[in-house]
Amino acid sequence: MFWQTTRFRIDLARPRVMGIVNVTPDSFSDGGRLGDAAAALRHCEQLLAEGADILDIGGESSRPGAAPVPLAEELARVLPVVQGALGFGVPLSVDTVKPEVMRRALELGADIVNDIGALLAPGALEAVAAFPRAGVCLMHMRGDPATMQQRPAYDDVVAEVADFLAGRLQVLRAAGVDDERIVLDPGIGFGKTVEHNLELLRRQPELLALGRPLLLGWSRKSTLGAVTGRAVGERLAGSIAAALAAARQGAAVLRVHDVAATVDALKVWGAAGLLPVPESPATRGAIR
Repeated sequence: MFWQTTRFRIDLARPRVMGIVNVTPDSFSDGGRLGDAAAALRHCEQLLAEGADILDIGGESSRPGAAPVPLAEELARVLPVVQGALGFGVPLSVDTVKPEVMRRALELGADIVNDIGALLAPGALEAVAAFPRAGVCLMHMRGDPATMQQRPAYDDVVAEVADFLAGRLQVLRAAGVDDERIVLDPGIGFGKTVEHNLELLRRQPELLALGRPLLLGWSRKSTLGAVTGRAVGERLAGSIAAALAAARQGAAVLRVHDVAATVDALKVWGAAGLLPVPESPATRGAIR
């Protein structure tokens, strides 16, 4: 299966690693580390050296309780990093819910829109549909970052997440967005309890019935803290375990902070025959 993006057609025969580039002062685990474009671009280069296949650049925190960022501020954070990273030769994703940020980033040449709001904001669907090769990730979220963790409830979290994503997939198809441009994200930690998140992991193969690749973001999430008792800065082992479990359950893209450790773990599982073996950097030609 492939993911068509602006400049690249990504082969998802093996799990791809998406490195997180948070250009924000308040992200839940690494806010403020990448305070300007130069620092963010150095981080991009580090993630690529560690084996990242895709870079995901975001200028607005989506942690629980986060306040919205003004449009001008998000543009000022994100666009210089996108502009500078275009020459790195890898797919660039922009993590945003704002249609204007989507449009401006895609005009620069960004490859993917990663929207926690699943293109529900007015104008978001039109912004992506206007770029006939741009990739998109649609995520499930109950509520918004400011309110999503206030007593989330489901009768069947997996069925309800699947129904939502199936509905959004149909909307994009009707707007002329080809299936090959779309991946789906069940939204671990976005309007869900610890048990909801674990149920999504246990029953993740059910989401594959939607017919599109899955992107999973377990890295350093609070559910891992609840399971292990570890603070956010001590969740590397839990993050790796969750990434491997998600990959084993069929995840095509893993969105992570700790790229090198995740890549190494995937290589070991691949060598053991548990996952497809990643090719070497010199032959990473399946992204083209």
